[in-house]
Amino acid sequence: MTRAVTQLKEGKGGRISHFADERIAGKLMTMGVLPGSQLKVVRIAPFNGGYYLKVDGLNVVVRHSEASSIMTTSDIE
Repeated sequence: MTRAVTQLKEGKGGRISHFADERIAGKLMTMGVLPGSQLKVVRIAPFNGGYYLKVDGLNVVVRHSEASSIMTTSDIE
């Protein structure tokens, strides 16, 4: 089952399967957010703010719109 990062809670994560938006995918991949990477939601800002993510040991902050295009599989803790 694939889910967008915006559907995950803090402390949860999974493996990135694909991106829903190709325009945003290019930006995310240049930041090191790649399909197949392990992802964990570290912190979520209130009021649809940013998402603080840990992707394969790399700390990344993305906007809500960018996080909604990152699709993950198999929740991990």
